[in-house]
Amino acid sequence: STLTTDDDASCGGFAFASGLAAIGTVLDMLSAGDHVVAMDDLYGGTGRLFRQVKERSQNLSFSFVDMTDLDALESSITDSTRLIWVETPTNPMLKLADLSAIAAMAKERGILCGCDNTFCSPMLQQPIRMGFDFVMHSGTKYLGGHSDVVGGFLVAATSELAERMRFHQNSIGSILGPFDSYLMLRGMKTLAIRMQQHCRSAQRIAEHLEGANGVGTVIYPGLTSHPQHELAARQMQIDGAPAGGGMISVVLDTDLPGTRRFLEALRVFTLAESLGGVESLVNHPAIMTHASVPAEHRAALGITDSLVRLSVGIEAVEDLIEDIDSALAAV
Repeated sequence: STLTTDDDASCGGFAFASGLAAIGTVLDMLSAGDHVVAMDDLYGGTGRLFRQVKERSQNLSFSFVDMTDLDALESSITDSTRLIWVETPTNPMLKLADLSAIAAMAKERGILCGCDNTFCSPMLQQPIRMGFDFVMHSGTKYLGGHSDVVGGFLVAATSELAERMRFHQNSIGSILGPFDSYLMLRGMKTLAIRMQQHCRSAQRIAEHLEGANGVGTVIYPGLTSHPQHELAARQMQIDGAPAGGGMISVVLDTDLPGTRRFLEALRVFTLAESLGGVESLVNHPAIMTHASVPAEHRAALGITDSLVRLSVGIEAVEDLIEDIDSALAAV
């Protein structure tokens, strides 16, 4: 559909069968031999699509860069770079990228820049308003919100880019089905109130976990201990107030067997790969969502056997904290 409101920075939105279908369509807009600079810490499926599919099938080349370092990003750009792909906060290490600075760098060089905004949803962060050319959302997560629908979205900042997306989506056919569209629209009706609760509960849980027995490190943008807390406060907000999101990554002070005991002891949190639903989920990235990432790459990013990722739902936060504390005692 085309968006025409005067106060909206976007020009077109497109619904796909999945988030990966949306990303794949973006890459199909590129030509063989083009170069893409991507965040080094990505959703495992995105990295797999880049490294194991599009390098082979489309002859694209990829550089994976820690975009918290703008100098590293700039030095990775070549004459053949046609796309900068940003994920912020990243999955699962919750690193942030300075969207305004990256957008300015891309615009100066005539390079397309896109952002995977799944972890924030449009409620917390609007990359197009910060200068990005387009945004991708995995609708499977916060937009759907109930873990019962799979979908993806692209939103373009210009009419020209929207028409390119429309052509490629129509040519490829990776559209969202009618009933899935109904479920997605149902979920979006409660997005605002759900995101508020996700953020409130995640903030309380993250603060509770800092210094808790059995916990080594808590990674959450809403904590002052997060190395990019000030950036998070500027570009992740709800109603003008800083919001850290609903995702927390935790490094437990134990080994893999101890981490397994923690995961098995949880009763309210469900062990699952997804995120962003009304129910709370826990994931072990190294052997679940990021198992396809090479072991040496996982190690460099800090995705260890003791790292767990929490997707904080909308249950009573006291029940969630009690569940975590009980599981930590079992380690």
